[in-house]
Amino acid sequence: MTASRDISRRSLVKAGAAATAVLGAPGLLLAQAKPVKIGLVHPVSGGLAYSGAQARLGAVMAIDEINAAGGIKAMGGAKLEGLLSDSQSRPEVGVSEVERLQQEGVSAYIGCFASGIALPATQAAAKYNTPFLIDVGASDTIVNRGLKNVFRLMPGFNKSVDDAIVALGEINKAANNVAKTAVLVHEESEFGTGTAKLLAGKLPGINITVAEMIKHANPTRDFSNVALRIKGLKPDLVIMSNYQNEYVLLARTLHQQKVDLAAMYSVLGGGFNYKLVQELPDVAQNMMDFNLWFNPRSARAQDMKKRVEAKGSLFTFEVYMAYSTVRLYADALQRAATADKEKVIAALESSTFSDHFLPYGPTKFVNGQNQGGRGTLQQATKTDIEVVWPNEFASTKAVFPRPKMS
Repeated sequence: MTASRDISRRSLVKAGAAATAVLGAPGLLLAQAKPVKIGLVHPVSGGLAYSGAQARLGAVMAIDEINAAGGIKAMGGAKLEGLLSDSQSRPEVGVSEVERLQQEGVSAYIGCFASGIALPATQAAAKYNTPFLIDVGASDTIVNRGLKNVFRLMPGFNKSVDDAIVALGEINKAANNVAKTAVLVHEESEFGTGTAKLLAGKLPGINITVAEMIKHANPTRDFSNVALRIKGLKPDLVIMSNYQNEYVLLARTLHQQKVDLAAMYSVLGGGFNYKLVQELPDVAQNMMDFNLWFNPRSARAQDMKKRVEAKGSLFTFEVYMAYSTVRLYADALQRAATADKEKVIAALESSTFSDHFLPYGPTKFVNGQNQGGRGTLQQATKTDIEVVWPNEFASTKAVFPRPKMS
């Protein structure tokens, strides 16, 4: 009997110790917080593959960092789970991917890089009232259709063109208005066509005449005839609005054919990035682009740039825009303390998000568009890209007009 009592006593002590251990680690008792699924809709194949892959890199980096820091604390440490999607650079595939991800239980979407994909994709998501946060997509139609589920941190092409015109006007005036004529070259979709139309309407306001507008297909494999046409028109400026591949090919063709210009200027130029500088330094030198950019004076931006480069990638705008957009969504989840779609949309509508290193004013969404978003004017050297406007973020002065070609 004594032995039996001892065994029972020992059993109770062990059971009590085990219970204490469990109670001391409440995570073992409570169910793990349910992960928040985010559909990352990017073109990682097809003509936009490079830009799409860069955007995916930035989004995944943000997700990993948020999870490593403890997840969404207001939701019990819920982790973010990125569901990867490939729109194949085609609008109809973007829509089918939205539908597929909806069946997989996503709480939000982030994408789509291209306006032509974002327009139908956001419309598809609106049927389910699922938040769709645009990382890159310039068309203002994206946020002007009254879709309550759509939010964009970056400026659209109306704001970008307005600011690009001011920047060009100031730089041209400082150079005694050397630039008087321009040829606009743009890709055929919503992004290029819309941007070029806005530019054509505003350039006369800074005393620059549009000599011609030239539209090209996606893809375009040869710009020789376009370059010859431009050479014959003898404009002071060529202003481009196109995606990565065509942007680079046109710039290279104009350089090869020695088309002399006061400047090659672009607005939201898809191929103006460190890849251009690295691969074609002679072509890139002195090119100018008004675009999304990081604050070059931010130590946090410079740190992330080093981390991206350590992965063997380049710190292009797609990376940090997708990164910042994921953080915007995480901030909304934290303030809503839930992934409930209605409550997250309400949190986004009232957002004052500031966890970024972009040269932006205060975040304030009106009809899904951040009023604080703004771009900067960059200029390439043979080895780097510098901000030249506005002065508060500039790292050097603009070279304008560029030296004559030899």
